[in-house]
Amino acid sequence: MGAVPLVRVVRGGITEAVHLGHVAVCDADARLIASAGDPDRMVFARSCMKPLQAVVSLTAIGEELPDRETAIMCASHNGEPIHIGAVRALLERGGLEADALMNPPGWPLDAEAMAASQHQHKLLHNCSGKHAGMLFACVRAGWDTRTYLRSSHPLQRRVLRAVKQASGEDGLEMSVDGCGVPVHGMPLRSMATLFARLTEPERLGGLAPAADRATQAMLADPYLVGGRRRVDTDLMTVTGDVVAKSGAEALECAALLPSGLGVAVKVEDGGGRAAAPALIWALHQVDALSVSQLKQLSNHASPAVLGGGKRVGALEVVFDLRSASSRTSKRTARGRARSRHP
Repeated sequence: MGAVPLVRVVRGGITEAVHLGHVAVCDADARLIASAGDPDRMVFARSCMKPLQAVVSLTAIGEELPDRETAIMCASHNGEPIHIGAVRALLERGGLEADALMNPPGWPLDAEAMAASQHQHKLLHNCSGKHAGMLFACVRAGWDTRTYLRSSHPLQRRVLRAVKQASGEDGLEMSVDGCGVPVHGMPLRSMATLFARLTEPERLGGLAPAADRATQAMLADPYLVGGRRRVDTDLMTVTGDVVAKSGAEALECAALLPSGLGVAVKVEDGGGRAAAPALIWALHQVDALSVSQLKQLSNHASPAVLGGGKRVGALEVVFDLRSASSRTSKRTARGRARSRHP
């Protein structure tokens, strides 16, 4: 199975571009419930892993933090003042300075915050909250704060065990993320399973209290997770029960607390503009979003295509999920046909 059309870009009634991709919907038992394209497409988790990385850090920290400091550990934040304030508070709680951060300097993701910034800085990087949490965990656990990026570091070894437990994948591919930490590669359906298991934190054993704390903080203070005009922030704000996280190269994941499902979307070409519409449409198809909520999220569900500053078209979703049972029955039928006609 290859990528299928997910989103088309329409200007003046003409399709200018089509983004292909994949969707996987799984439950906490790692069963594939529905999909589009190839649910076994290999992906690097990128920033979609941040909630689980935060869970490991929170467990090592061993104390309950305010919502905003917990949420910023799970964030790919915009670099707005509210985000920088939360990162600073987390560092101060650990007796740390900004210079201790090992992520590279960055610009804010938010256009207004970028315009106000005079230069790149480590605090402005969208991953600074995750790094601050990792540093604080090292302080509390007595681990070296200068080597926490290494895969051999005790913190990263714990993260790796947690990823295997949450995803159900032992044969993970490994590389380095944009911010310098180890990044984990796995089939898209395993990312969906990982997020499904965040809805049932008891599946994570000793990590369960921190897993519950992380998801609740994300829902309690979703602006800290992303910020202005960010799809994960707006999804959590509108629903109150969908834990969403965006990642680089157009990977989007969500944990649906009421149903216990996990959803993972990957746009094949890494085109970020198609990721939000695809995620929102997938969530609607598994009954995680009502029609009213779809309307509230219309800026993400069908972003405008502009001409001269005016709306002249939109991004439109063009896929439907197929249930795993129907996919299996079709495969069986094809197999029987091949056996009859070798």
